[in-house]
Amino acid sequence: MTNAVHAQQGPGLAPAEADLQALHTWAMRIQANIAQVIVGKEDVVQLLLVALLCEGHVLIEDVPGIGKTTLAKALARSLDCTFRRIQFTPDLLPTDVTGVSVWDSRTGEFVFRPGPVFAQVVLADEINRASPRTQSALLEAMQERQVTVDGISRLLERPFLVLATQNPVELEGTFPLPEAQLDRFLMRVSLGYPDRETEREILRRFGSAATRDDPLLRLEPVADGASVLANVALARRVFVGEAVASYLLSLAEATRHHEDLALGVSPRATLALYQTAQALAALQGRGYVLPDDVQRLVEPTWAHRLIPVTRQRLHGVDAAEILRKIVAQVPVPVEESWSEKAVP
Repeated sequence: MTNAVHAQQGPGLAPAEADLQALHTWAMRIQANIAQVIVGKEDVVQLLLVALLCEGHVLIEDVPGIGKTTLAKALARSLDCTFRRIQFTPDLLPTDVTGVSVWDSRTGEFVFRPGPVFAQVVLADEINRASPRTQSALLEAMQERQVTVDGISRLLERPFLVLATQNPVELEGTFPLPEAQLDRFLMRVSLGYPDRETEREILRRFGSAATRDDPLLRLEPVADGASVLANVALARRVFVGEAVASYLLSLAEATRHHEDLALGVSPRATLALYQTAQALAALQGRGYVLPDDVQRLVEPTWAHRLIPVTRQRLHGVDAAEILRKIVAQVPVPVEESWSEKAVP
């Protein structure tokens, strides 16, 4: 797999330093814009930008009131992208997501009315409350980036990012996503509660009567969809050295043979970590991947794809905790120059 990756990259395709700095400036501009309405969540915003550059989708697992909807709207506004929110409920039908063909008596023909999935940033709120059939309709659109209704396939506009949420506490009346569907999400993240000082800043900034209007209304775009697609192509050219690729493969193999895991990561997950590490390096203005990039992303990219054995689940040990032990045990490669090109 490693040799194939290097062959695909090829020599002399690394992005130019000026392009990388422009990408870094682009990312900082978006993060600063979102920070006007989302306080103290720079790491989560960076992960969303990583997913955007990988053209992947994100599962946000957190309790209500943390700011998930506001974050999704702020990202869409910052990118000048269309945004739709879908509230998933048990009675939601697949056509409520994808759209439906209706009869037009004036023309005597069926006319397709697109559903809310036909947006560039889609917030699928409480996805685990919909039936498996409706969940599958969204996940098919995520994977194929197209919607097929009445035998006609319609492409979804790029960039296309789905942010799906679920409440990890209240599980009554829900349909948990099976492992095969969880594997479709590039990453799983959590915003978490703010610390005391961050929450104090939230009160100061948005709590007074003078600032009680919606801060999203004042948010202006600082990028566009075309810039996203250009940076997607740039991130894919970030160099991954032989030592870093081997380190990533060692981590993947360790999950598949660990005694505390019933299910390790798939080749799709290995590729996901590879690509997210490239994207993170690009966001930081770097044309090569470090082991630190892999370690930073291994938990949000892999933890939701792993299944602990029964005895660990009974003891309350989750996959993220086991994954952290694996990362601590697998030797980290040491090399003086990570940016050195592979020999063709």
